[in-house]
Amino acid sequence: MTGTPPPYVPGHGLLAGRGAVVTAAAGAGIGGATARRLLEEGARVVLSDAHARRLKESEAELAAEFGSDRVAALPCDVTDETQVAALFDLAAERHGRLDIVVNNAGLGGTADLVDMTDEQWDKVLDVTLNGTFRCTRAALRRMKAGGAGGVVVNNASVIGWRAQKGQAHYAAAKAGVMALTRCAALEAAEYGVRVNAVSPSLAMHPHLVKVTTPELLEELTSREAFGRHAEPWEVANVIVFLASGYSSYLTGEVLSVSSQHP
Repeated sequence: MTGTPPPYVPGHGLLAGRGAVVTAAAGAGIGGATARRLLEEGARVVLSDAHARRLKESEAELAAEFGSDRVAALPCDVTDETQVAALFDLAAERHGRLDIVVNNAGLGGTADLVDMTDEQWDKVLDVTLNGTFRCTRAALRRMKAGGAGGVVVNNASVIGWRAQKGQAHYAAAKAGVMALTRCAALEAAEYGVRVNAVSPSLAMHPHLVKVTTPELLEELTSREAFGRHAEPWEVANVIVFLASGYSSYLTGEVLSVSSQHP
């Protein structure tokens, strides 16, 4: 029914035994929902986030529910190549192999271009686009060397397709993530690795409420076909699909998790 979220979908063992990494996975947003969904589908997951306290809390909660042998965590700032390397080293140590990488880390902000500083532009681009590049590069290097294939799923945004006032830096970064996804997919296909992206519109979580005005949230919600925002787990479901064998012939694609594909 329009305006009402559907029932939560239970796990079906789609990713049993797979080893996964999820960035920006602490808290109640898409990353946290994705980590939970991967675990519900049978994967082992290494969580990362720049917020060490929230990451520790998420690790403890998930480990208590799914077992400490299936959950590990390491703080990671995706703008720091040393930390990115340490994250993927831990994943290799815990999993023995790397099957799934979900690049969820991103940073937004609002500023008109005439008022935007170089620092604001650089920070959003470094986390959102360069961070996705660093983690994709690390993932592909290990997957290529492992010789057993793998899947990378990047988190883009509908704002990479359409314009929104005050979002030039974020839109440029997300459009870059889309282009990076397509190019990486062509290269990675040579060694059996798939690279895709999801493009959500409005997935509501507590942090978004804190940094967005009620007026803008109401306007964004009014654009949605179902008359409501997405639940983070609804985006995570599409990530699970892209990580699973059900999407075995999909690569270089950006899937709109909304009705707002241009």
